[in-house]
Amino acid sequence: MRTVFVGAGQVSVETAKALVKNGHEVIIIETDKAKIGELSEEMDCSFLQGDGSHPSILREVNPAETDFLFCLTDSDQANIIASLVGRSLGFKRVVTSIGDPQFEDICHELGLEDTIIRSRTISRYLEDMVGGSENAELSTVIKGDARFFTLIAKEEDAVAATDLELPADAKVICYYRDGKFSHADEETTFRIGDEVVILTHSKNMPALQERWQPKPAPEAPADSASRKNK
Repeated sequence: MRTVFVGAGQVSVETAKALVKNGHEVIIIETDKAKIGELSEEMDCSFLQGDGSHPSILREVNPAETDFLFCLTDSDQANIIASLVGRSLGFKRVVTSIGDPQFEDICHELGLEDTIIRSRTISRYLEDMVGGSENAELSTVIKGDARFFTLIAKEEDAVAATDLELPADAKVICYYRDGKFSHADEETTFRIGDEVVILTHSKNMPALQERWQPKPAPEAPADSASRKNK
């Protein structure tokens, strides 16, 4: 797998180290030249100095050959812009990190469905810890070829769970409506905006992604663009 990180913060660095250790190809985009120099002494991965929200920089890492683009800078705005640019350039999957929950609805409206809210992730873990039900590591629960896939229901998905026409070995297990968790069964009917969680075999992921994840907008031909500027 080939992964690109925008921003060389602690999360990016720790994740990148783990991926490299497991044989994955990693590229980190960072604006701070001194930081790149420091990290390159301890990490066996590639670095690119520049603004990861700029199209020319993201093009340099070959979007079509990259499996994941993680936008993990300290700026929510920079992460959102980098995600939108990355999606338009054809990255297969774009993950957006935000600190301010107020941006969540905006991210969903923009089609950035893989959005992580850092504070919410930590607070849920601490809540479970106090309640005596600490989260198990996901790797101990989802093993082998099992995978989770999430989608935000659009108008055509506002149907009963049985009418989603999922593969035989894929099943809706729960959904979130207005931020509230609910179990799903065959009689559950989804509404526009629901976040639907599907448990499936890994072989179904490409088809599910093709069906529900946003398609990159085609770039205008260079000669067409030049005619418009005349």
